[in-house]
Amino acid sequence: AGSYEEIPHDGMRKTIARRLLEAKQTVPHFYVTVDCELDALLKLRGELNAAAPEKDGKPAYKLSVNDMVIKALALALRAVPDANVSWTDSAMLKHKHADVGVAVSIPGGLITPIIRDACHKTLSEISNEMKDMAGRAKARKLKPEEYTGGSFSVSNPGMFGIKDFSAIINPPQACILAVGAGEQRPVVKNGALAVATVMSCTLSCDHRVVDGAVGAEFLAAFKKIVEDPLAMLL
Repeated sequence: AGSYEEIPHDGMRKTIARRLLEAKQTVPHFYVTVDCELDALLKLRGELNAAAPEKDGKPAYKLSVNDMVIKALALALRAVPDANVSWTDSAMLKHKHADVGVAVSIPGGLITPIIRDACHKTLSEISNEMKDMAGRAKARKLKPEEYTGGSFSVSNPGMFGIKDFSAIINPPQACILAVGAGEQRPVVKNGALAVATVMSCTLSCDHRVVDGAVGAEFLAAFKKIVEDPLAMLL
């Protein structure tokens, strides 16, 4: 007695608990992981940020790795539309747009603001929209339509040094991408050891609508875009 504080569950925590329990009990998860080299992406990010025009005395945008991950994910969904699906009891829904939910930690829980039609937005548009929505999410000022209805989600706690993890799917979505930290690792190139900045990404899939081959194809497309990031500018 007296060794702990009792904190009643608020509505957000109850909703998170209910939805995630339901997801793990009813959605048949499987997981696939890929390692992506980030050096080309980091170089491009630095060049784009250095070239940002000024607006009101400050850069018009400042790209993060997460902004580029969102864009790469959306382009991979366009390349592999069979991964951009949802399960319902009567039919599989195949989405026409890459509406990417991005997990944002807020006091007492988390929320997933959605970047709509992300594959058709520029990196600067994604970056500025993400910063705006993340700020309003933490102030609990998002509108319901800004965090409901996404077709795919991404969770990136890499800034905490997390190497890799597996995320729980957010129904009715069929996939969520868990992104680890970029870190220098030994790699083999042309038969010789080298050092590269590597990021591990794990895709959680709903096996009712996304089979192993589709999950693998999506991750291969995502890896190709991350490692050849000029595709994000086209």
